[in-house]
Amino acid sequence: MKTAQGGINISILGKDLMVACPDSERTALMAAARYLDEKMRGIQDSGKVIGTERCAIMAALNLANELLELRRQPTGIPADVDSRLRFLSGKIDAALQEEIV
Repeated sequence: MKTAQGGINISILGKDLMVACPDSERTALMAAARYLDEKMRGIQDSGKVIGTERCAIMAALNLANELLELRRQPTGIPADVDSRLRFLSGKIDAALQEEIV
């Protein structure tokens, strides 16, 4: 992905696109483009979806679902991560209690 004055060149499924982007957002845009490319390649490689347009729609639906799942979490942290953090916090508290006694 190359940068150009006033925009950035990204590649999605081997197709190059020039996208206007402020300098402050270029890194985030490049990361988003890589993520989208990975998602679309995964869908394409599954062999279940034929055509770039359908692949893009499926990727968009999957990404929208991921976003909505994250928004449903009260903290924005996926439930399994939140439960793991609570478990680890409990273990740390227990270990500290053992040291105090």
